Amino acid sequence: MTNALPDERPAKARPALKLVKTQELSRDQWLAVRKGGIGSSDAAAAVGLSPYKAPLELWMEKTGRDAAFPKADPGDETSPMYWGNLLEPIVAAHYTKRTGHKVRRINAVLQHPQEPWMLANVDREVIGAPDVQILECKTAGMNGARLWKDGVPEYVQLQVLHQLAVTGKQAADVAVLICGQELQIHRIERDEALIAQLMNLERQFWGHVERDEAPPADGSDSADVALRCLYPRDGGQTVDLSRDLEMSAVFSDLLAIRQVLATNVDLEAQLKQRIQQRMGEASKATFETGEVSWKRSKDGVALDTARLLKAQPELLQSFAVAKPGSRRFLVNN
Repeated sequence: MTNALPDERPAKARPALKLVKTQELSRDQWLAVRKGGIGSSDAAAAVGLSPYKAPLELWMEKTGRDAAFPKADPGDETSPMYWGNLLEPIVAAHYTKRTGHKVRRINAVLQHPQEPWMLANVDREVIGAPDVQILECKTAGMNGARLWKDGVPEYVQLQVLHQLAVTGKQAADVAVLICGQELQIHRIERDEALIAQLMNLERQFWGHVERDEAPPADGSDSADVALRCLYPRDGGQTVDLSRDLEMSAVFSDLLAIRQVLATNVDLEAQLKQRIQQRMGEASKATFETGEVSWKRSKDGVALDTARLLKAQPELLQSFAVAKPGSRRFLVNN
């Protein structure tokens, strides 16, 4: 009797669980479900690689501290999100026309079979194609198109890898409509090493949520807004950090960086003024590596509010609008 050879084929990934059906969920209910884990559109923010959202802002959303954040209006016709949702079926239809692959909606929030905090919303499931199973639909306007000039942006790649991790699928197509007239289709294959790295980093972020411990701010505009919303007012007390070695080192680095910035600002002004002086009355100067312009803007008309209020002080009471104060960060040494 001969011994059977061990099966060396890789274990087949388990399919995703359907956490909740979305057909009858309101937007608020859907957002509440999303707070229970990291969704595919959260992936890049969770690992600090989103151009739009810092981990700190995402943490505030997941822990219910986002009440003060400005909320996107899904009905705002000037919003990229509005047009993305409106054009998604059109992008999907033209993907089918271009590739011949049929697609259908998955009306559910999906959940990883082993990691319950990993959630995913998939735009479309590709039916009957042996080489691809998921379709992600995107739109990009004039500003967003630059992010696609070298292929799929990193934050979208992470979104799709997260979807592949949750669903156990092998490949996804990303169909993006550029400026309303150019459809690009990009293939993203499953990469076990990248998925493992992504899941490890996401797991670290979710640990911050579970411990109710804020991740460090990363210097982004998103983190700045998050801090202002998290700590909108000061209490008047003084915190003594003179014996905190870590924070003392951070303060020293801040002073050093500010000195470098001040020096560079002065140098930039000097170089700019040398070019302006050489240009004289010229409107433009060209160089081997670029060009500069120095033009007068159109004359405008401004309201002299100081004179107006001096002449009619009662207007201040009639048209006054409360303006909330904000905290200023001042450095003294």
